[in-house]
Amino acid sequence: MQYGYVRISTPQQNIERQIRNIKLHYPNALIVQEVYTGTKLEGRREMEKLLRTVKNGDTIIFDSVSRMSRNAEEGFTLYEKLYYSGVNLIFLKEPHINSDVYKRSIEYSLKLTGTNVDHIIKGINQYLMVLAKEQIQIAFGQSEKEVLDLRQRTKEGIETARLNGKQIGQKTGRKINTKKSMTAKEQIKKYNKSFNGNLTNEETWKLIGISHNTFYKYKEEIYEEML
Repeated sequence: MQYGYVRISTPQQNIERQIRNIKLHYPNALIVQEVYTGTKLEGRREMEKLLRTVKNGDTIIFDSVSRMSRNAEEGFTLYEKLYYSGVNLIFLKEPHINSDVYKRSIEYSLKLTGTNVDHIIKGINQYLMVLAKEQIQIAFGQSEKEVLDLRQRTKEGIETARLNGKQIGQKTGRKINTKKSMTAKEQIKKYNKSFNGNLTNEETWKLIGISHNTFYKYKEEIYEEML
C-alpha cells in the first residue's frame, strides 16, 4: 500500500498543496490528512492510526521531512522506527533522505564485502542511521530558515506599508486581549482535545460558558499565538 501523509498545524496553512504534490507523483496513494495538530507526536490521531496500519513493504509519502514531525529529533525517532519495520519512506522535497537510498547503500556494501554476516549488516545500518539523522537535522534547519526568512520579508513588507501611511492591524485603542478572553483561551488549551485535553469542541465551549463562534475565534487565535 502507498499512503500519502499530509499535515497542517494552523488554519492559515493550505493542505491542498501537499495533496496535489503527492498525487502528482503517486496518483494511487491513499491520502491521510492531519489538521491542527499539537506539538507532540502522541497527539496526532491520524498518524497514530497510520502507524498501526502500515506493515513491512508499505510506503509512506511526505511532501517534505518537516511534515513527518514537528522537530528533527522526533522525526528521526519515527524514521528509524519505520525503517527497521520495513516501511519505505519517501520525501518529495528531500529525495536523498528516502529510506530506499540507505537500503541500496547496504546492498552495495554487502556486494563489496562478499558476505552476508549479520554483524556487518548491523554495523552498516547503524552508520547509515547516523547519516540519516544528520540529513534530517539539516532538512529541518533549512525548513526553519525558510520560515524565518518569510517572516522577515513579511515584517519588512508591513513596515514599508506603515511608512507609506497604510493602516496595519487593529485600530489604535481597540483591545485585542481582555482578561476574560485570556482566561477562556487558557481553559481551551487545558481541556480541548486539540491541545491534548479530553473534551470535544462542544464540551469545551459549554464548560467554559462561551458561544461556539467565540470558541472557534479564540481557538484560531491560540494557533496564531503558538506560531
